Amino acid sequence: MSRAARAGVRIVIAASLGARAAAASSSADELVRQARAHEAAHDDDVAVRRYMEALTIEPTSADAWMGLGALRMRLGEAAEADRVYTSALDRLPSLHAALEARARARWLLGRHAEAEEDMEQYAALEASAPALREVADWYGRDGRTPAQLAAWRRLLVAALERRDASSEREARRMVRALVILVDGADPASSPPGPPAPDATRRALAAIARRGG
Repeated sequence: MSRAARAGVRIVIAASLGARAAAASSSADELVRQARAHEAAHDDDVAVRRYMEALTIEPTSADAWMGLGALRMRLGEAAEADRVYTSALDRLPSLHAALEARARARWLLGRHAEAEEDMEQYAALEASAPALREVADWYGRDGRTPAQLAAWRRLLVAALERRDASSEREARRMVRALVILVDGADPASSPPGPPAPDATRRALAAIARRGG
């Protein structure tokens, strides 16, 4: 076979593969559309099947992964959602939204350390202030005041960079309040043991109301 003939065969093969990939993507998109329609009609079992069919055809469909995970969360199946988002990240490591969603699933499952790690990673990858605020709140609920302080300090830096005066004022108030609590937890200046989470939240609220 001549060089020109071989080149022609390669072109035909590439075109065929491209057409098949486009057809698969189109079919997966249609199945995702159907899944969303079934969700809207509260036909959740069929919606799950359609998402799964879409992923069978196109395993890299971000819409199918995120739709299936969100449906599992809405159904109260956080463990299933965690598995869906983990599989999505195995297939699509750049699907950062799955990292954020998995963090929330893991928080609901009581796997707080893993949830916080996921949300911290998402916040860093996406430079997301809302995600950083969420993980700061989680640290507060867990009574992890030093980690909460570190998160709010990063929120303050982000607010300064954005020149967001309102967010800057809030971050400064929170940093001042948390510094007081962290210093108060020092054994040299207070009885042993960190403050209970409920007491921490009450103290933060009082300090924030005073404006630091």
